[in-house]
Amino acid sequence: MKTLALPVAAIGLFAASSPASAADITGIWATGSEGGRVEIYRCGSALCGRVVDAARLRGNPDLRDVRNSDSKLRQRRIKGLVVLKDFTGGPDEWKGGPVYDPETGDGAPRGYLKLLANGKLELKGCVAFICRSKIWTKTR
Repeated sequence: MKTLALPVAAIGLFAASSPASAADITGIWATGSEGGRVEIYRCGSALCGRVVDAARLRGNPDLRDVRNSDSKLRQRRIKGLVVLKDFTGGPDEWKGGPVYDPETGDGAPRGYLKLLANGKLELKGCVAFICRSKIWTKTR
């Protein structure tokens, strides 16, 4: 998996996750690019996220992860692909990882989520000290 300069600036440690805190960010989020939609859901005691929709998927629901730098992973289906893993914390900030961006094929070993005052979600991912952020909007 190629390293990802996806979302991330160092944020301090976060509190332990609780069911009430997860309710604030679980659901479907618009990623802001390529018509992407990611569902954030409970995975054990943590939160994870999977691809549920994208413009390219509407044209080809069987689209594969062909941009992945790891040739062994290029046959994975994009729809349902887990792109956020093992996020804990809350009620407004979570940390976890890895984070993966199927649009670019890049990944980051750690990521951060922050619920903003306007209800949007900031996703950050870092590889070493190189970081990238995206803002997601919750769908209804």
